[in-house]
Amino acid sequence: MRSRAAAIVLLLLSGPSGQVHYKEALPGYHYEFPRDYFDHPDYQTEWWYTTGNVKTADGRRFGFELTFFREGVSRGAGKPSTWEVRDLYLAHLALSDLDGGKFYRAERLNRAGPRIAGASEKEGRIWNGNWKLAWKGGEQKLEAVSNEFSLHFTLRSEKPPVIEGVNGVSQKAEGAGRASHYISLTRLDTSGEITLRGKKFAVSGLAWMDHEFFTHQLDADQAGWDWMSIQLDDKTELMLFRIRRKNGTIDRFSAGTFVEASGRTEHLSASDFQMGPAGRTWTSAATQAIYPIEWKISVPKLGFELNAATPLASQEMTGTSGLAPNYWEGAIQLSGARRQERIAGVGYLEMTGYDRPVRTTP
Repeated sequence: MRSRAAAIVLLLLSGPSGQVHYKEALPGYHYEFPRDYFDHPDYQTEWWYTTGNVKTADGRRFGFELTFFREGVSRGAGKPSTWEVRDLYLAHLALSDLDGGKFYRAERLNRAGPRIAGASEKEGRIWNGNWKLAWKGGEQKLEAVSNEFSLHFTLRSEKPPVIEGVNGVSQKAEGAGRASHYISLTRLDTSGEITLRGKKFAVSGLAWMDHEFFTHQLDADQAGWDWMSIQLDDKTELMLFRIRRKNGTIDRFSAGTFVEASGRTEHLSASDFQMGPAGRTWTSAATQAIYPIEWKISVPKLGFELNAATPLASQEMTGTSGLAPNYWEGAIQLSGARRQERIAGVGYLEMTGYDRPVRTTP
């Protein structure tokens, strides 16, 4: 789903720039790789979003998030100067110490400047300061350092990229262009090292990466969304999102994708699945938002009946810049059955619009 970056636009940071015309996400887009792993400056909003569940050899569990956002601000004629603000680059970094019971987060905001932040196919990387995601042959190198913790991971995709949605677009609302071009790497074998307050942990597990680019998505009557990535032990994956409307109903543009162990995909429409709160909630002291942290998922056509829960209730990302919405993003564990056979897995849950409706692009 990933519309969180729509709230980043703050044109006052760069002064008046006049009317800017960006491309819209429309059906029929021709995807190419590795090109489409990198930047698309003709679209206003873009992000690269990596989350994962890893653990040590003795079973200590961690969740992690590294997100890069690009938001177009101006597009003047001619070659831009070094310090011209054509795009804002925001990044979020988080570590969930699931067994230690603590959540750590960091945020940074930059302009491109003299190579401070950016995305480049030529260089094969996306970066913001010393946080980066770089492609090295068939691997990705994820590196990020904050005051309290650091991540150094190698990620290897076990499956080809998934094109989410139908006919090249993931439609989010009524009307042409109310959509995104949306790519997922749904099963990334992950290994490396976490340093937390001076202590090093060798870890391994699974990660998931989403990349979306678009100009418009939500409409004014949509309040927020709930999104899940689910990686099951039978080597299948589910991506599901439900869009909540301000009147309390679930939008018909909610959707998802099932990925078979072979990599074959099946699109899921809103009528193909149900996902909803099923138990505990957590109230944020920072925003007073009340988040459901236990969920039930049903996909009758695929035979799935799943329960999702988290061992760490406090995984809310509250930014200091004021440019992005507050949201809950955290590691979850899955249990249940597929066609009456027991199944388990891990994943990530995102919830937005619980403190106030998400601001939408025009």
